[in-house]
Amino acid sequence: MARHYSTRELFRQMPNKLLERFFHSNSLFTNFDFNNMKETKPDDLFDAWLSLPENKRNSLDAVLQEIHDLSCEKGSIAIADEAHWQMRNDAEKLTQFIEAFSILPNHHHRAMVVFLDYPEFWKGATLFYYTDTLTTYWRKRKNMGHRPAAVDTGSINQLASLIRHYFHFSEGRGNNCTVEVFRRGDLDYYFAYPEDFSQQAVEWVNGEFARRPHNPAFEIIFIYSQKNGTLDIHFDGSMKPIEALQNIFAKAILKLDALPPNSDDKRVYDLNPLRNRDFGFVYKIGSGINDVAVKKIRFSSRINPGDRITLEADPSENKYALHDQIQLISRSVPLHLYNVTQVELVATMTIAPDKPLKKASIRLTYPNSCSLKYDNNGLKLRDMLEASGIEPQEPAPEAKDQELVSA
Repeated sequence: MARHYSTRELFRQMPNKLLERFFHSNSLFTNFDFNNMKETKPDDLFDAWLSLPENKRNSLDAVLQEIHDLSCEKGSIAIADEAHWQMRNDAEKLTQFIEAFSILPNHHHRAMVVFLDYPEFWKGATLFYYTDTLTTYWRKRKNMGHRPAAVDTGSINQLASLIRHYFHFSEGRGNNCTVEVFRRGDLDYYFAYPEDFSQQAVEWVNGEFARRPHNPAFEIIFIYSQKNGTLDIHFDGSMKPIEALQNIFAKAILKLDALPPNSDDKRVYDLNPLRNRDFGFVYKIGSGINDVAVKKIRFSSRINPGDRITLEADPSENKYALHDQIQLISRSVPLHLYNVTQVELVATMTIAPDKPLKKASIRLTYPNSCSLKYDNNGLKLRDMLEASGIEPQEPAPEAKDQELVSA
């Protein structure tokens, strides 16, 4: 869910010195007395802001909204990820940046400092943050092989050209297309922006109300993992173009003659061990994970498909509160005739030494659905699931007669 943006609130959260630098860099408010403005009391500045011409205010407001977006934990993580790539060839410089970045007072301060002093980080960080907030319209394909992703200009232009050609001749849009490429850890990100159908928008411009034609772009995001041989595509539309886009990526970026055969993900979670009180979660020292507990569990009947029992408890005071419920209900319900088809875990994590502990929720659903994203914390928690033996496995042939009911 997008965080609420308010220009006045952003001014209130931002140190006066940084506001002064921001506006002076845009040749604005050079006569405004930032020194005598009380911190967190930006009323005079906000009044001056409202007096700006509408076109100037609107263009800067779009920038301020980006700064607001990155003024949070996810934004700081996205910035750090981009810094690791930008400074990958200078370990000392990267260490100095991370140390200076981490001791800044808050996320608002960090976002503005990076915007002003490290403009080369900005586009990648904003795109990573944006991608981390997307929760729908993702399609994954396994079995893409393990070739390195091409990032040369010719391959990027080929990807753009093939996308343009596909949408132009199949849907009548996509007359132009541009592609931007970024690296984040072990993942390659490709952001494609084909031209959409022309539209007329109802707008207010300089006090005039009118319908104005414009040519928007629609968006396609490719995330390729060479390590896992997977390709995730974010596309807000029908399923029809997905295989074509996978084929286009395979040809232009992976240099494959043909799209590898589709391999349906037949792996399944065995969630039944999580009903046991003595199940142990495994995570590395230094991962930031302090503890993991089961918060919610759903049992599905093997005998009567559709019959379910859901239990939920608060593990904050008693880590085994849910298992106490399971023990109690098992006295009257034959839970051995039920399989666990969904669990919700809560992980307590240390994000920074001077910050309070953060709780992260994880929902796992049979056969192989996981609610975790691929951001920094999500990857750490996925490692924990793998180390704990929870990651989905290929079903054993002899287990077919005990197949779990569909979730």
